[in-house]
This record gives sequence, C-alpha cells and structure tokens, in this order.
Amino acid sequence: MFTILRKYSRNLAWQILFAFILGIILGTCLNYISMPDHSYYKYYDFIITNIIQPAGEIFTRLIKMIVLPIILSTLILGIAGLGGSKRLGTLGFKTILYFEIITTIAILLGLFFGNIFGPGMGVDASQLVKADVSQYIEKSKELSNKSHGLIVMILDMIPTNIFSAMSKGEILPVIFFCVFFGLGLMQLPDQQREPFIHFLKVISDTMFKVTNIIMRYAPVGVFALITVTVAKYGFESLLPLFKLVAVVYIAMIVFTVLVLGLVCKICSFNIFILLRILKEELIIAFSTASSETALPKIIEKMEAYGAPKSVTSFVIPTGYSFNLDGSTLYQSITVIFLAQLFGMDLSITKQLIIVITLMIASKGIAGVPGASILVLSATLGSVGIPLEGISYIMGVERILDMGRTAVNVIGNALAAIVIARWEHVFDDKKARDYEATFLGNTSN
Repeated sequence: MFTILRKYSRNLAWQILFAFILGIILGTCLNYISMPDHSYYKYYDFIITNIIQPAGEIFTRLIKMIVLPIILSTLILGIAGLGGSKRLGTLGFKTILYFEIITTIAILLGLFFGNIFGPGMGVDASQLVKADVSQYIEKSKELSNKSHGLIVMILDMIPTNIFSAMSKGEILPVIFFCVFFGLGLMQLPDQQREPFIHFLKVISDTMFKVTNIIMRYAPVGVFALITVTVAKYGFESLLPLFKLVAVVYIAMIVFTVLVLGLVCKICSFNIFILLRILKEELIIAFSTASSETALPKIIEKMEAYGAPKSVTSFVIPTGYSFNLDGSTLYQSITVIFLAQLFGMDLSITKQLIIVITLMIASKGIAGVPGASILVLSATLGSVGIPLEGISYIMGVERILDMGRTAVNVIGNALAAIVIARWEHVFDDKKARDYEATFLGNTSN
C-alpha cells in the first residue's frame, strides 16, 4: 500500500487532486466555525487571513507573473515564423470563425437547457440571500454609457501605451501589439531578425522552465484556494439554488462530451484522451477559477501534442479573450433563470437579442475585472430583466465560475488542435508519440 501511495505521490496530477480533496475537508471544518458568534471564530479569521489565503494568493500571483512574458515571446515568435501577412490573415480568419461558431453553439445550448429544465421555476426569491452587487451595477452602467459594442471593442484592442496595457494585464491589447510587432519583425533583413528571434526563443524556453518550477507549488496553491472557497461559502449556499447549479453543470458536461467531443471526432481525436492530457490544468483551473493559471501549460502541452508554435502561440492566447464557451453557456442559462425567477416570459425575439448581446459583450469587455458578471449585466439590461437579480446568484457564483473556467480551458486547448488541423500543419506522428508517452506515464 505504501508503495502505491509513494508512486502516486510523485505524480503532480495526483498531488493536486489530493490537495483539492484535503482543501474541501479543511474548508468544511473551517466553515463550521465561521460564524462570528462561534467560540473558535477568532481562530477561523486568523487562519484564513494570515495563512491560507496568502498561500493561495502566492500561487495566482506567480502564474500572473509569467503569463504576459510567455504570450509576448511565443506570440511574436509564432507570427514571425508564419512566413507572411497573408498566412497570418488566413490563420486569424479561421481562428475567429471557429471561435464564433463554437461560442454560438454554447449560447444556444444554454438557452435550450434553461428553457427545457426551467431552473428558476418554483424558486421563491424571498428565500434567497441577496448579496451586494452595487459595484457591478455601477460598472455595467459605465459600460452602457460608453455604448459598449463591436466598435468600442475594436478601439479597446488598440493600446495607446503598450507598457500600461501590460502592467494592467490586458491581454487583447498585448495580442494586438504582438501581431504588429511580429509583422514588422518579418520585414527585417535576416542578419537583424535572426538574433532577436533567437533571443525571444531563449525567453520563451526560459519562461516555460519557470512555469515548471512554479507548478511544483501548485498543490499548495490549489489546497489553499479551494479551502478558502469552501470555508467562505460552505455547501449551504448551494441548496436554495441547487437546480441552477445542477443545470449549469449538466449543460457543461453535455457541451464538453457531445459538442467538443464531436469536434474532436471530426479532427480524428478522442475528447477523453484530451481530458486526460489536460487533467492537471483542469484541476488547477477549476480550483482557482482562473484560466490564467492553466494558460502556460496548455500552450506547452498542445505544442508537444503536435500543434506548431505558430498556431498554439496565436490561437490559445486569443481564445483567452474570444473563446469563452463555458462562460457564455453559463450566462445564457442564468439569464433564463433570472427571467423565470421574476416571472418574465422571454419571447423568441428577446432570446435572439440574448444571443447577439452575449456574442458581442463577451468579447467587448474581456480582461475587465468581474467580466463574466458584467457581461451578464449587459445581457440582462438588453432584455429588460432587473440587474438586481444578480444579487440572488452571488452565493453560488464561485461554484459556477469554477466549472465554466474548466470548460474554457478545454475549449481553448481543443481550438489549437482544430486550427492546426485546418491549416494542415498538425503533426500526427508527434501526437501519437505524445499520447503513447503521456498515457503510458499516467497509467503507471
């Protein structure tokens, strides 16, 4: 038995899974003493504030520290290696087209599940706990006053100061800059271009080594983050809105297995093998509710799986802002839930407005803190549902956020494979070798 435990303890995926389970157990215990009138409350506050929460924050900060350097180096390298602006235009068109098709399917599936299962039917709003969402409502009004839409999204993509955009962690402006920098780099003579490309490659390779070092801390980070989540919200917050949570998670599973599974089948892949390859990243993304934490390893794994750097370095960072399948699926179901909660009947026309609003708004405010709630606010406003309805779902928002983040990660990883296959640059032999090596290692 000790031999088995020792063998599994060396595997990062198992370490993260064990840390996740231990975090749930400790979080449940801490939630029990989280009431101010509990005799041990002072210990709860000390443990969460001074020990566990900082341990989780260290992990998320470490990941955020390396995300932009990886995007900058790999994206510029990928664009410079495409061979011309025409090739970049083709790659960009196919990527955005694929993203829009899959996102639209996710929205429509969400509306279907919301209408069929009626998660808001029979729910008594007076029995629900209302959270303070004034900050989101104010931010939503600010965005509405800007007439936020496609034109504003395009303007927001163009950075007036690239260093300011980088310091704020704004992904879209950084991608925009990298595209133009890569195009300019391609125009330089070989003797000028090659040393800088070599320099970027050294940075890229170094950052992936740094990623591997940081991932050794991942079990601690996952343990801390999931402990804080469970300790803060507990499982009682799930009970009044259990039907909403269940419908959202079932829809996510159906979307992943059937929709993304069908895409995999068309591209001659198996969705379950892809899930096994990404299991470490999925556990991390789920427990942290942040796609950023998985982004570096996804790029590395999909390149090792057979998608070339020129594709992975462009598609995956772009998908971070444009391909939010899990988020739009959740938002469409939640809009239906709140409409049913308020006794409002949404016509076909209004549901078409929901589809259009989600397609635009989910891109228009990418990178904004609390973006998913702000997109939801914009969508509610477009069909006349009171924005105050958001206050009813905040108790389960973190639980829903964890699920939709995991789906976003799967969708972006798969997108790199799809576009590489579409561009006829996918290395099938590399994929077979990687599957044999990876699956062989994980089964041992």
